[in-house]
Amino acid sequence: MGTELLGYQATLCDKAELSGIGVHSGEQVSICLLPAAPNTGVKFRRIYEDGTIADLTAVAGQVGATDLCTMLGDPAGVHVATVEHLMAAFWATGLDNVVVEIDGDEVPVMDGSSRVFIDAIDEAGITHHAVKRRYVRVKKTVRVEIGGSWAEFRPHQGTRFEVVIDFDTPLIGRQEFKSEVDGNVFRAELANARTFGFMKDVERLWASGHALGSSLENSVVISDDNKVINREGLRFRDEFVRHKTLDAVGDLALAGAQFIGCYASYRGGHRLNAAALKALLTDRTAYEVVETPEKRERVYSGDFVAVAAVQAHAPWVL
Repeated sequence: MGTELLGYQATLCDKAELSGIGVHSGEQVSICLLPAAPNTGVKFRRIYEDGTIADLTAVAGQVGATDLCTMLGDPAGVHVATVEHLMAAFWATGLDNVVVEIDGDEVPVMDGSSRVFIDAIDEAGITHHAVKRRYVRVKKTVRVEIGGSWAEFRPHQGTRFEVVIDFDTPLIGRQEFKSEVDGNVFRAELANARTFGFMKDVERLWASGHALGSSLENSVVISDDNKVINREGLRFRDEFVRHKTLDAVGDLALAGAQFIGCYASYRGGHRLNAAALKALLTDRTAYEVVETPEKRERVYSGDFVAVAAVQAHAPWVL
């Protein structure tokens, strides 16, 4: 639930600028993270070469595609793809309000993890507004199934992730990451985990317009004989499930507010994460909006109190 479970909204002290390659587009792109006013949420501001500007709010209702990444907007029109690693960094640092100016259609992949984004946010610094932060608290179990995969939200006093993956390749196999997750845990256990892929899939992905910017600099690549090609090897023995958990953190940040509960998934991905979040937010009996009752250095799950009915403009409404 963010780094310190602080009860007041946060934004950047200063701007942060980064540039890199889009992992799917293969194009050079620059982003600038800017401070924003209370209740802004996260907004992506797409800036085109002719000076045209289009804003996309980073909420579940704006998800336009989940094919190998999470895309906001219309795939055939205004959109920003691969937002999940950056959104996870915002979640981990407790950043509520930020405008992301971007000059391309995809967030740069950097090293394939969230670490570079977190470092940039830390360097810019964070300040708190005198406006209370709200949370989505899970009140009952909500489950979705897609084929042999499933995901569910469960009531829980805190924020917990239980992510299980199960690949046929012996190098990965079945891996689990089950833990309470806050900003500190994310930084230590998940932030450095990189995206990954298989050499056998490269030609198919290229033909479909994906992974055009993928390289050993930003992805863990698995050879046809089930070996990691990257010279430095893995950052964690179970880096694969840690990255899947990182993705889940970023995808669920599109609730528009941090959540209190447990998120569990089996053989999940962006599509399943989006479906589970939509199922939760469209069932008004499954969650409530809560906030901290007063300003303090640290707040705990028992301190949260329910607030008035959600307004139509609230960011977590689909």
